[in-house]
Amino acid sequence: MRARGRIRDPQFASRDSLPPLAAPRTWPEPAWRLRLRGLTRNDCAALRTALADSAWPVRFRAMDLVSPSCSSDSTLVATLRGWIDDLPSDASHRTAGGVSWHAAAHAIVALAKVQPTAARSRVEAMAAHRQWQARMYAARAAAVLGDTARLRALARDSSDNVKEAAIDALSKLTGHADDELFLNALKSDGAQAVRAGANALKGSPRADVHTIASATFDRWVAKDNSSARDTRRALLQAAGRSETDDKPPVQRHELPPDAVALALGAERKLRVTLTPESGGGSFIVTLRGDVAPMMAARILALARRGYYNNLTWHRVEHDFVIQGGSPGANEYVGYSQFLRDELGTVPHLRGTVGMSTRGHDTGDAQWFVNLRDNQRLGRDYTIFAEVVDGIDVVDGILEGDGIASIAEVR
Repeated sequence: MRARGRIRDPQFASRDSLPPLAAPRTWPEPAWRLRLRGLTRNDCAALRTALADSAWPVRFRAMDLVSPSCSSDSTLVATLRGWIDDLPSDASHRTAGGVSWHAAAHAIVALAKVQPTAARSRVEAMAAHRQWQARMYAARAAAVLGDTARLRALARDSSDNVKEAAIDALSKLTGHADDELFLNALKSDGAQAVRAGANALKGSPRADVHTIASATFDRWVAKDNSSARDTRRALLQAAGRSETDDKPPVQRHELPPDAVALALGAERKLRVTLTPESGGGSFIVTLRGDVAPMMAARILALARRGYYNNLTWHRVEHDFVIQGGSPGANEYVGYSQFLRDELGTVPHLRGTVGMSTRGHDTGDAQWFVNLRDNQRLGRDYTIFAEVVDGIDVVDGILEGDGIASIAEVR
């Protein structure tokens, strides 16, 4: 066969390569983040000093790094006990720059490590607190103490997030001795609690587990929710079945409104406003349609529908990311239709906004904002926006802070 020459259409000659995408805006780091990074485990003197830092994130980090080696530091222990004892009965709101349940929550886990006897009665009191986040941290402290009785009570909590924490801890401590309780968790409405119960039931010697787990799997298939994939798979494993038996919802791939306009350079901004109970304030993001037009357009459509209004920032790692936008304030509860990845060449720098996933093409409409440069995330997570105003508000967000609204800036 005679080789043919390449035919080149002159009208496409200028389209052989595309210009590089605009780099995200550069944001300076807050001074306290450097102090946070300097903390190390077992340096009790430095941790004691950090408990008096002017920035609460530094104090939280210090508490999280406390170990049993600090048990003889009476000043450190007294500080922890004081924050726990000062937990208000109504911890549903905080002022800008302040805390509500947060100090006591981190302190109870730290106290369980350094002074278990003093922690036990305080765990009991916190486990009955009206704020579910306080009860969730009480479950984490009970895990440190090996308090299985408290964990059993919290595994029946009204909050599925508390149930999840208690069941995960209890299954590690008692194995299948509490399978009856884990089976009861399969009746929960929250994907996170059902998943925790199913994981705890894997390998159970009970004869009825396979049947009940299979029936629960069918119930979750009927919910037709893509973001419940991990829960369905955990149920299949508990039932002794293959993950290939999963029945995910049919994915819809319509072209979302504004996708073409965003891809061609249209500017769309969203204002994220925090609730007054979370200290108020707002920040603005610009959607990066030049990077991820489909995802940016879907987020814009969700914001216009009010999808994010009254949700929360449920995950805050002050030297990594904040994450929010889950109807269940949890990693495993998200939007009913997965969003596909649109990985690009724009790096995950401080202030960029990415899509949370738990595997390829599993975007659940939960946002995360990079608080520092996280270049390693580029191979797995799509950037669809970046912060253009209010980075100080982003830095001040604490776990559980409420989203009053995410609305388009006209």
